[in-house]
Amino acid sequence: MAVERVLLIEPRGFCAGVERAVNTVEEALSNFGAPVYVKHEIVHNKVVCDALRAKGAIFVEEIAEIPEGSVCVFSAHGIAPKVREQARERKLSTIDATCPLVSKIHIEVGRFAKEGLEIIYIGHRNHPEAIGVMGIRPDITQIVETPAEVAMLKVKDPAKLSYLTQTTLSVDECEGVIGALKERFPQMRAPPSSDICYATTNRQGAIKQAVSKCDAIIVLGSKNSSNSNRLVDTAKTLGVDAYLIDNISEFKEEWVEGKKTIGISAGASAPEYLVQELAQHFKDNGAVVESMQVIKENMKFTMPYELNRPLARSG
Repeated sequence: MAVERVLLIEPRGFCAGVERAVNTVEEALSNFGAPVYVKHEIVHNKVVCDALRAKGAIFVEEIAEIPEGSVCVFSAHGIAPKVREQARERKLSTIDATCPLVSKIHIEVGRFAKEGLEIIYIGHRNHPEAIGVMGIRPDITQIVETPAEVAMLKVKDPAKLSYLTQTTLSVDECEGVIGALKERFPQMRAPPSSDICYATTNRQGAIKQAVSKCDAIIVLGSKNSSNSNRLVDTAKTLGVDAYLIDNISEFKEEWVEGKKTIGISAGASAPEYLVQELAQHFKDNGAVVESMQVIKENMKFTMPYELNRPLARSG
């Protein structure tokens, strides 16, 4: 039995922070010429990064890999202060494409530190966003990934404690850890507003609305994309088969055998044309393609100020 109906789940795809970061690299290449070096992948999407490589972007993991005096863009995930210092030492012309919602967390770390609070950061240890946050005040910050890890925390004063969260976590997963923290440390302070990105929350919420209408869900996104993986996890937790693919070449027909209605979503760093390619495949095989809008997004971020003036050498 062929798929009869395809629901394009909205919102999906690029969030404001990703759009800003990708456009930053493209404008840097246009304004200053290739190569432009980028600390870490600008966003976690293979297709996007490959396209930027073709235009002259060079992605590196260490500042030491960048020739002195070069143009360097900091990725959307944010960086630790020591990375800025390394960039100054190499006299790099830096452009900061850190997502403003990640920058908000960096600011919160500084504010909590000034208030004499220890910080518990909820996040994935090896994710670049977490590495950046943990590098701000490692002397007062601890990281936890699961509720079970909360029991192992050692703090100086339970009355002087706060928590922050990675922007791309599963909402439900994060609530479990926060619940464990509050149970153990009732006086723990919360951030002024949720640190989980609006786009992460909205995309997971849209998946939750769609699962009752779908026999399977396909998410466009890369394997190293935290928010894309959380979309798959959200669907699976609610009992619906879900698959993560970079593009249509990874799609397997066996996943949808015997299924009538398929949902398609995309992580916050996956471009819309990938969704449309997959939708067209189903349409060509007789399926009706419909939009399912759960929430309308209109968030926009201003571009990094460094693009609007001649680049000054860091330091």
